[in-house]
Amino acid sequence: MNETIKPVLDVTPEQSANLGGASAFEKAVTTTVDDRVTTRFGHQRWIICGLLFFASAINYIDRQVIAILKPTLQAEFGWTDINYGWIVFAFTTAYALGFVFVGRLMDKIGTRKGFSLSITLWSLGALMHAWAVPIGVFAVGLTASVAGIFGYQASVAALSVSVVGFIIARFVLGLGESGNFPAAIKTTAEWFPKKERALATGIFNSGTNVGALLTPLTVPIIVHVWGWYEAFIITGALGFVWLVFWLIFYRRPEEHPRVSETELAYIQSDPADPAVKIPWRKLLGYRQTWTFAVGKFLTDPIWWVYLFWLPDFLNKKHGLDIKTFGIPLAVIYIIADVGSVGGGWISSALIKRGWSINRGRKTAMLVCALAVVPIIFAALTTNLWIAVFLIGIAAAAHQGWSANLFTTSSDMFPKQAVGSVVGIGGMAGAVGGMLIAPLVGIILEKTGSYVPIFAIAASAYLVALLVIHLLAPNLEPAKVESAAN
Repeated sequence: MNETIKPVLDVTPEQSANLGGASAFEKAVTTTVDDRVTTRFGHQRWIICGLLFFASAINYIDRQVIAILKPTLQAEFGWTDINYGWIVFAFTTAYALGFVFVGRLMDKIGTRKGFSLSITLWSLGALMHAWAVPIGVFAVGLTASVAGIFGYQASVAALSVSVVGFIIARFVLGLGESGNFPAAIKTTAEWFPKKERALATGIFNSGTNVGALLTPLTVPIIVHVWGWYEAFIITGALGFVWLVFWLIFYRRPEEHPRVSETELAYIQSDPADPAVKIPWRKLLGYRQTWTFAVGKFLTDPIWWVYLFWLPDFLNKKHGLDIKTFGIPLAVIYIIADVGSVGGGWISSALIKRGWSINRGRKTAMLVCALAVVPIIFAALTTNLWIAVFLIGIAAAAHQGWSANLFTTSSDMFPKQAVGSVVGIGGMAGAVGGMLIAPLVGIILEKTGSYVPIFAIAASAYLVALLVIHLLAPNLEPAKVESAAN
């Protein structure tokens, strides 16, 4: 390592007095080496970040297709908003259940195998949407047969076979997709030092916006040329393409043949994490776990609303349909993409300038929380593009918030526990999504207005930040030594 530093830094300890003393000398060494490592000694970690980016994009393409097709499917099958709310509920329920074990799975078998299993399952679930009606027919028939064996008469009067079939497909999709973020956050913790994690998280998380952006632009074209059936098949197959690249290129940094010694030293430059195994149940005893989980519970449901209900909002409020809401949705997610990277950059930049992790993260999160507040006016204005701009700013703020919130898990816990902590928090966020899905359907059926829904969104982040600060005023790392077993 000394041979690397010598040609980089032309400063001796004796000359450090001119820089302000030993601490300034050390700062000069650190800064110069970091800059040279970043610019000249390997970028393999950013290639891995790119893989995470594309996985997140595919993840959101697969989950959002049904929102784009809602008017089409609603017209074909006669669904009500409440029917659609229960289909969304099935996804979020499976997403929550998946988080019960997927985080621990990632910690146990590693992200290479764990991510592979996750994307395989969710891609199969995405493909199942194309055959939702026969799946529903089979499920209803099987239920009736089993009930008949025990002398009961099964009744499915409240749900059509199409609703049943889509509920099953959404459940499988949600179960598989629950692995994406625990795997991605754990991979980021393994491949990036803390000073870069929020930026890396923001970059891969921006893939969600790209996926949400591409879906309304491409799915209507696929539907026009072939049909909604083929839309699910084409998008569902993307995950298997990604899987090939993941298996070819991914290894842990210390096992990767293309990682230089200098880049590996930079990746592992943080103080070593304690070598402990933390049982899942013991993680629930830490305030830091609840800090992350409460933040997810209060704010993830707002993102679910954007994903699954914005096409419906544009249809009902502004008269757009599958042929015309593509551009407004694209604009919303382009703005959101900027927020994802920008939110992560803000805290990373502040921390590199000497701010504490606590101050840097929470300042960025406060900026994001305040930026969401004006969304309430999106439900009141009759101007389409004012509404699009306000929703876009709120979506960007959510993504910036999310990049920082995700990173707090690796700020407060060692790498061995990050997957499990993200799993617990993801489960909490999905439970919030479970609750809001039928609630939105009921609100729309009763009032026909998005004002109450956007009012909830406007306040959620400020409330969440207050609770986070009360639970973890300094974002101090969890003391996990006593949890070893």
